[in-house]
Amino acid sequence: MPTSKKFMYLNRRAPYGTIYAWESLEVVLIGAAFDQEVSLMFADDGVYQLVKGSDPSEAEMKNFLATYRTLGDYGVRHMFVHQASLEARGLTQADLIEVAWEDLDTEQEVDNIVEVVDTDQAACLIAESEVVFSF
Repeated sequence: MPTSKKFMYLNRRAPYGTIYAWESLEVVLIGAAFDQEVSLMFADDGVYQLVKGSDPSEAEMKNFLATYRTLGDYGVRHMFVHQASLEARGLTQADLIEVAWEDLDTEQEVDNIVEVVDTDQAACLIAESEVVFSF
């Protein structure tokens, strides 16, 4: 029987203007579909990927922010945001979307899986991952 691995997707680029954020989201969905333990980390300009009310119309790209809100439905249980990256951009957790998660088998629920972590916590989470993809 195949075992799942701990995958960390590190998002460091702005959501629009390049394909990196969209490609990351597609790979996350694939990993989750294959029952891998999927976590996301947003750092540097990647924190903008979770900012409420993002408008990509000037970049002529599709707004995929709503897709992040569904990640809990795909079994994604952890989304981490690097605190220093938020602060450097004048943002707080209140500026970010919320993503709910529910386990249909156990009825366990989490209202918001988006968690702000400091630099040491971020480093530990990345080190604990078996596979790290950087976008």
